[in-house]
Amino acid sequence: MVHPYRVAILGATGAVGTELLSLLEQRDFPIADLKLLASPRSAGQTLSFKGESLPLEAVDDKSFKNIDLVLASAGASVSKTWVKTAIASGVVFIDNSSAFRMDTSVPLVVPEVNPQAAATHRGLIANPNCTTILMAVAVYPLHQVQPLRRVVAATYQSASGAGARAMEEVKTQAQAILHGQEPVAELFPYPLAFNLFPHNSALNDQGYCEEEMKMVNETRKIFGVPDLRVTATCVRVPVLRAHSEALNLEFEQPFDVAHARTLLSQAPGITLVEDWQANYFPMPIDASGQDNVLVGRIRQDLSHPASLELWLCGDQIRKGAALNAVQIAELLVQQNLIQPSIALAN
Repeated sequence: MVHPYRVAILGATGAVGTELLSLLEQRDFPIADLKLLASPRSAGQTLSFKGESLPLEAVDDKSFKNIDLVLASAGASVSKTWVKTAIASGVVFIDNSSAFRMDTSVPLVVPEVNPQAAATHRGLIANPNCTTILMAVAVYPLHQVQPLRRVVAATYQSASGAGARAMEEVKTQAQAILHGQEPVAELFPYPLAFNLFPHNSALNDQGYCEEEMKMVNETRKIFGVPDLRVTATCVRVPVLRAHSEALNLEFEQPFDVAHARTLLSQAPGITLVEDWQANYFPMPIDASGQDNVLVGRIRQDLSHPASLELWLCGDQIRKGAALNAVQIAELLVQQNLIQPSIALAN
């Protein structure tokens, strides 16, 4: 028998927060009580869950009392502000921000890749970056069979990675351009509609942006290979909510393409999409709203005998964020790594 849990969503009004709410309902997560936490300006508003209207509450130091699980997606600064209070109240805190991902004491988990890491939690589990999650799901089944030596990634990242307001900004810019007006950029540094530009996160001294370094460092941690050679070029493109990635994978030995295709077609969290005759492969429009990562165009790298090329698309809001967090929560329940409130269990 699975006992129900008292759950809180921190950042319930954002793109990921509302997706968390939807997924908890769709996947019938065992919930006894659900608390929606947001900023003071959202307090008093309501969101729907299983036919009920739930009020939004302003988060404070009493918000986590009698809560078993927190799903947080309110940004790094908010998570840093409340995580100690939450853990002190006895909750397990699954954080979607970048605040704790590279903390050596905090497990960084993709359930299809390193579910065992969840058992090491001390009240806090980090959800990886969206591009890292999608890449890890697609690459790990191959890495298990033939260890990777190097990954070269090029990403094509949707507006949703910057939130719901960014998605609306792209729509507004597209309308302006189609009506012969100048597009206005507010959240992004440049107009994204009918345009693209290298990812707008801060650059380091080596010329890599934060988003690219997340892919490098997080992949190493998740795979448990601290010296894995990873390089990435991240690009923002005018797509609403699904990221795409072109990956070049170098292995220790040549990897048979047919074997790779078979492995990926059978791997959890992946849908193989390949129609070579029609030149039909994963597209963001197909990946949007889907749980699985769409993978295809798997082929031999003509320039290197031990390298493969593949292409993937995945919903940034779902598997790239909210779904992965909910799957971590489900993993905790399945492995008895989170205890329901005593009053509820008895």
